Amino acid sequence: MPSYLQIENISKSYGPKVLFENIAFNINEGDKIALIAPNGTGKTSLMRIIAGKDKSDSGGSIKFLKEIRIAFLEQEFEHNPDLSIGETVFSGDFEQELRAKRILDELGLRPEQKMNELSGGEVKRVAITQMLAQDADFLIMDEPTNHLDLDAIEYLENYLKHSRCTLFMVTHDRYFLDRVCNTVMEMDRGAIYIYKGDYENFLVKRDERIANYNAETDKVRNVLRRELEWMHATPCARSGKAKYRKQAFWELKDRAEQAYVTKEISLSEMGGGSRLGTKIINCRDLCFSYDGKPYISHFTYNFQRYERVGIVGANGVGKSTFINLLINGDLPSIQRGESLKIGYYRQSGMTFDEDETVLEVVPDTHLLGKFLFPHDMLNNRISRLSGGEKRRLYLLTILMKDPNVLVLDEPTNDLDIVTLNILEEYLLEFKGTLIIVSHDRHFLDRLVDHLFVFCGDGVIKDFIGGYTEYRSFIKDYEAEKKRLAAASRPQKAAQVPAAPAPAKPRKLTYKEQKELEQLEKSMESLNAEKLELEALLNGGTSDYQQIRTASERYRALKDELDVAELRWLELSEI
Repeated sequence: MPSYLQIENISKSYGPKVLFENIAFNINEGDKIALIAPNGTGKTSLMRIIAGKDKSDSGGSIKFLKEIRIAFLEQEFEHNPDLSIGETVFSGDFEQELRAKRILDELGLRPEQKMNELSGGEVKRVAITQMLAQDADFLIMDEPTNHLDLDAIEYLENYLKHSRCTLFMVTHDRYFLDRVCNTVMEMDRGAIYIYKGDYENFLVKRDERIANYNAETDKVRNVLRRELEWMHATPCARSGKAKYRKQAFWELKDRAEQAYVTKEISLSEMGGGSRLGTKIINCRDLCFSYDGKPYISHFTYNFQRYERVGIVGANGVGKSTFINLLINGDLPSIQRGESLKIGYYRQSGMTFDEDETVLEVVPDTHLLGKFLFPHDMLNNRISRLSGGEKRRLYLLTILMKDPNVLVLDEPTNDLDIVTLNILEEYLLEFKGTLIIVSHDRHFLDRLVDHLFVFCGDGVIKDFIGGYTEYRSFIKDYEAEKKRLAAASRPQKAAQVPAAPAPAKPRKLTYKEQKELEQLEKSMESLNAEKLELEALLNGGTSDYQQIRTASERYRALKDELDVAELRWLELSEI
């Protein structure tokens, strides 16, 4: 494949902090690259330099080797809130306008809607539309899935997977990365490493690279010990030695201190949750509407100890409202246990004093180190942190309080993959009740046992299983609906000669009559059992084993009913 882009010797610093220095790499036509690095190491700065929105400190060169169209999706979409969606997206190019209208329709947006009426997720959909409508050859995207709901993520994922565009993006969404990208680029300690393949391959190859680096470091340390003996020799003996060897010693010492710490970072020392009583949060016939729009309708459920529930649904359907009611709502339909110690991570919960230092916000150097804040960052003011570093610090302020109920509202936004892996490991060990609102499918699949699916108009359904199981169920359900709809359509009569007079209709045999009577009794019994199971599954008072057993029986029972009803129809028509 021909090279689209050549980057040579570009650098970026902010004050004394060097993000990257003299890095170089190529991007070829057809590459779909995911850039991975911890927050605060310069991912966004690198993308802005490539997109022409910023400049390299050291000059260097950025060469596009052919005339190509470039589109850049930034994390924050700059727009005029007084304009409509159409005015924001459309240009004078008629062909592009048609393309934009089609994408808006597929993303559930209307051109006449005002930008100031949109949720954060809807604004992100507008930004996605504007980018895709340009039909660019080269897409640069900074966290494209942030604030998108799952339907929009899957739409974008499918679009990019089948597009012939070249792609360079930063993402924390590991499923999105695997399904869209063919290359992982890691930026580590100012150097660039390229890995062809998926995220799992990146992890394996990165571990190999680190193991080789550390083995080389061990060799350097052995040499350093010999040189250290020479440096400790008498001044008289040392004075006759070459100056270059003294300089080489300090360079060797610097290299010997650069080993990677490969031990998994565990947060279990932060506590596993205060003791939790049997009563958590009980909801009985909970209803909530705003401006005449129902968000929650007749919701009844008792949360349990050690439960892990994910909350999913479209943007604006009421997920955050539901969470706020559970935690803060003063309603008779919500009762909370006395032993609750709730840790609540909110999308808009950061209220730092920008002049405070990292250590002033969290005065515990051990915990800060565990959460990837090295010693040389502790006296940095909050104003100097990246958006992701602020999110990481905010998360730490919540986890360090040792809650027994953790409520996380979109915790994965703005966090890098390294931090997400650490957070997941902590949550897997968490001894408390976990409630997660998230659009990160990998995060949900790893951590939750069941989902509350917000369907709109106040309807909330409970689904046993993770997100991948839920999507598989929905796709099978929709495919079956289409099949049944197609089968029920009247078929066009074929042009055939007039049929002979019909024979006398046959009657049911004695055996068929008995079968029909038995089917009617069996269907009555099965329907009664179905109603009992629905009441149990929707009651919210059963334990997990009861719910899982009931759910499995419910699926089997529906299959039995389908077979019985089909046979009953066949016999009834005779």
